[in-house]
Amino acid sequence: MKTIGLLGGTTWESTQEYYRIINEEMLKKAGNRNTAKIVMYSVNFHDVETLVNEKNYKDLGILMNSAASAIERAGADCLLICANTMHMIANEIMAGINIPLIHIVEETLKEVKKRDLIKVGLLATKQTMEMDFYKDVFKKGGVDILIPESDDRSFIQNTIFNELFDGRILNSSRLKMISIMEGLMNQGAQGIILGCTEIPLLVKQEHTTIPLFDSTYIHSCAAIDFALRN
Repeated sequence: MKTIGLLGGTTWESTQEYYRIINEEMLKKAGNRNTAKIVMYSVNFHDVETLVNEKNYKDLGILMNSAASAIERAGADCLLICANTMHMIANEIMAGINIPLIHIVEETLKEVKKRDLIKVGLLATKQTMEMDFYKDVFKKGGVDILIPESDDRSFIQNTIFNELFDGRILNSSRLKMISIMEGLMNQGAQGIILGCTEIPLLVKQEHTTIPLFDSTYIHSCAAIDFALRN
């Protein structure tokens, strides 16, 4: 079994979901009380949030690259960046790193394509929705991405940063999120990507009939596949 490297702390709430999902799914796949071999580096979210708010992506890259280097030195065979938004600087994080990156956007695209979908909605942080790093990967894969209107993007951002990051799960926010998803479906989306690793804490498939792509779960399962691959 290979060792999985987790670059977490953005946020700790979603990072603990990675740890839980990876070990639960590893047990299902490998059986016999097998759990995952994991090396985790959890950064201080305050430092990350400050640099993101300042749009100081150079120093953010240096900070995250240092953490990735520590994970590699500790013996990890691959790296997962446990946040969608941090993939906007994936190249900077991976500079000088020799272990492979299991890319959350690429893995999510694979799952969308398994269902032969050509248009999906994306709910995520403003950075993830408004920057091109998600859309470009999907466009190359032949899938179009729809994002919510500006007011709805602001609502999602507020929910993520002022509720989910603090561990607050509000039913009113869940209902609004589902309403936003329904709006995207009415525009032609065939499913919805939960493109922030905190959103699945609020909205799960059991809450709606809309096809959901939980990026946290997808990413975690890809790590297990890597770890068990000969």
